[in-house]
Amino acid sequence: APRCPAFSNHRDGQGRVDANYGSLPHYQPNSFGQWVDQPDFREPPLQIDGNADFWNFREDDDDYFTQPRKLFQLMSPAQQQALFDNTAGAMGDAPDFIKQRHIDNCTRCDPAYGAGVAKALGMTVKSPDQLPAQPELAD
Repeated sequence: APRCPAFSNHRDGQGRVDANYGSLPHYQPNSFGQWVDQPDFREPPLQIDGNADFWNFREDDDDYFTQPRKLFQLMSPAQQQALFDNTAGAMGDAPDFIKQRHIDNCTRCDPAYGAGVAKALGMTVKSPDQLPAQPELAD
């Protein structure tokens, strides 16, 4: 199959505005010897039997809240507060209905999670018994 000769190396997440490697190129090959291949760290070949096909994870996965609940409950109060503050900052100017949808999903994970995010966003939180059994899907 055709292969693009240049590779973009996205560095450390979206929207970085600090001096994350400065003006060094973030692609290879380049004229500066940056980001060269390291064959010793290559992924091993993936051996499979049978057909590789699309898997609709929603067919047998209707629990989106247990895992994040357990993670939230492992966090210290300081870590939880950092999560609330980072979430509020990342949501920025998103419309209020989007923020409310996220708060509702956080509440489904853990009522304290929803309350913390709501407070950080300056919004209200619904009690878990006010929420529909299934989350509202995006339009």
